Amino acid sequence: VVVHLRIVPLVMDAMAALALLIQAANERFRMKITGIKAWQVDLPLKEGRYTWSSGHFVEIFDSTVVAVETDAGITGFAECCPLGSAYLPAFAAGVRAGLAELAPQLLGLDPTDLDVVNAHMDRVLSGHPYIKAPLDIACWDILGKAAGLPVWKLLGGKAQAHVALYRAISQRNPSEMAANIEGYRAEGYRKFQLKVGGDADADIARIRATRSVLKEGEVLVADANTGWTRAEAARVVLAVRDLDVVIEQPCPTYDECLSVRRRTPLPFVLDEVIDSVATLQRALADDAMDIVNLKISKVGGLTKARLMRDLCVASGTPMTIEDTWGGDIVTAAIAHLAQSTPAEFTFSATDFNSYGTVSIADGAPIRDNGTMRASDEPGLGVTPRWEVLGEPCLSVDR
Repeated sequence: VVVHLRIVPLVMDAMAALALLIQAANERFRMKITGIKAWQVDLPLKEGRYTWSSGHFVEIFDSTVVAVETDAGITGFAECCPLGSAYLPAFAAGVRAGLAELAPQLLGLDPTDLDVVNAHMDRVLSGHPYIKAPLDIACWDILGKAAGLPVWKLLGGKAQAHVALYRAISQRNPSEMAANIEGYRAEGYRKFQLKVGGDADADIARIRATRSVLKEGEVLVADANTGWTRAEAARVVLAVRDLDVVIEQPCPTYDECLSVRRRTPLPFVLDEVIDSVATLQRALADDAMDIVNLKISKVGGLTKARLMRDLCVASGTPMTIEDTWGGDIVTAAIAHLAQSTPAEFTFSATDFNSYGTVSIADGAPIRDNGTMRASDEPGLGVTPRWEVLGEPCLSVDR
């Protein structure tokens, strides 16, 4: 009994010490969102114009840079850049309008509680995942900075040394598109995403012309971006069945794409119609594709993209990991998610910051012989170029 009585104070002291340690840890990592800012920035294209299905094109991308500020003195950054207004249910001005609606609802939350932040955003704003995406990504940047770790480490670790990139080939006549492939090959690219989705006969010619200039080991993806009817898609896949080509998102709806998928043995990618965990689960159950195009802002940010990435890995489904468009900060987020994904499940990724003429942040990935690497610095590893961004167009604080 005497021994036990002597132990009790020691145990009590140990428990008190542990409680103090837990309290100190909580105090160290507890923080609150105190402000959210946004900047509008134009991103002109080096090629002058980017053209895809149904005659859609963009010459200058309208991007929004977001900063989430905290009472711990740590600020997280992110970027959202829709591909025009006709590609997905998203548009550039909508990002900023949505931020004005949503940002006041996040003040006072702890940005490092990522699931809590995402659940709260879904409660107070129904839908609009592209508006929530930069807020979520900025919170990941904050978490990485608070922990002193790069985001790729938080997403699971460096699963590959570098990430292989593809190059989008803007829709033009067949000979011009073939010539563009040869030019980008010199920059190290070995995967080429051909923009089709126009007239079926013209697209068949585009696919054949570009495939003819490819070398051994190079990959060609014919991306219709929803531009074909089911009848047109059926014609195209039948006409190119003898070629080594991947077919991507032929039609606007899931059911139309599934119908085309069942008509061709060619590898098949779904993109625009895979916009949530639920649609991904359905497509996996239906064997609707061989590859998924996972766009971070389309699904609401890194938190939900990570979940979908892990579902794809668990099901043995490779991914193109990218976003709708953007500059240096979008490219950084892509690099962190892609580099934390096993190489065998990373079909390709995108270095959007190499398409434009304006750099908006330091520390972003730089293409190296058709590949890129994420920063090893804490968070996303990028610092905005304030001289380029100028004054914020939105500022919300307590």
